Amino acid sequence: MALPKIDEVRNLSDEELAAEVLAVKRELFQLRLEEATRRLEKPHMFKHTKHRLSQLLTVERERQLLSTETTTVSSETPSPAEA
Repeated sequence: MALPKIDEVRNLSDEELAAEVLAVKRELFQLRLEEATRRLEKPHMFKHTKHRLSQLLTVERERQLLSTETTTVSSETPSPAEA
């Protein structure tokens, strides 16, 4: 199984992104639980799940930075009434 590509994550809406983050965190919790009870059959899933979570959180942070950057730029430009 190949690692998922970040392009797939970038196509998600903000709501889908938040839901996916929650789902992946739950999946990671389940994997840890299975490992603790010695029922884990696919240990490679830790790598895939953590990779997916990092992609989701990266895209979420990129969007946060982009939105703060645009609000900062728009608030710094003087309006025509001020000039």
